[in-house]
Amino acid sequence: MVTFVIAPPEPASVAISGSPDRFPVRRIFCVGRNYAAHAREMGKDPDREPPFFFGKPADSVVDSGTTIPYPPLTNDLHHEIELVVAIGRGGSNIAIKDALDHVWGYGVGIDLTRRDLQEAAKKLGRPWDWGKGFDQSAPCGPLVRAPEVGHPAKGRVWLAVNGETRQQGDLADLIWSIPEVIAICSEAMELKAGDLIYTGTPAGVGAVEPGDRISGGVEGVGEIAITIAAAR
Repeated sequence: MVTFVIAPPEPASVAISGSPDRFPVRRIFCVGRNYAAHAREMGKDPDREPPFFFGKPADSVVDSGTTIPYPPLTNDLHHEIELVVAIGRGGSNIAIKDALDHVWGYGVGIDLTRRDLQEAAKKLGRPWDWGKGFDQSAPCGPLVRAPEVGHPAKGRVWLAVNGETRQQGDLADLIWSIPEVIAICSEAMELKAGDLIYTGTPAGVGAVEPGDRISGGVEGVGEIAITIAAAR
């Protein structure tokens, strides 16, 4: 029997729509600039060059309905709405034609970003971790099983702040499709059950302030809502 010198942390997990069970989270992968319009608003060429990935800690995930304190070290906290893919069966070098067989389900996530820290890291050629991987930076709504919703390849993606629409796009506008994202990610990392992939955000990202209510959704998948509170 294994014993630990300190109490192990509670496992990170995501709610499942219509069930008291939860989906355990192993790792979180995020795809950068996977919508052409968002790439342009970030000052980048949206040509179809290989996608890149960054990560967030598993325990940065929080449920829809959470009130999140405004994080430290930033004056420019941004919202990014995304389709989330939950991996149910792992593998390496997964073929594009087989990629969807590895999907357990889908959800709606928000990639919260300390934009000022991210931009400073870019200028210095440093990792994005402090801008992307902070506490409670990966809100995720309840997952829905793939057999219930199919494998969405089109559908409205939207986000509103205090009821005002800020982001709006369509899954059909993804530069790299969900099967391609899974296949390419699996070339570099062995995907395993419990991994989440945040698949990129449409244009319209912007800053939020304490007191703001953020809501959003992906057509046919679900919705998410969080509130930003004052800093701790």
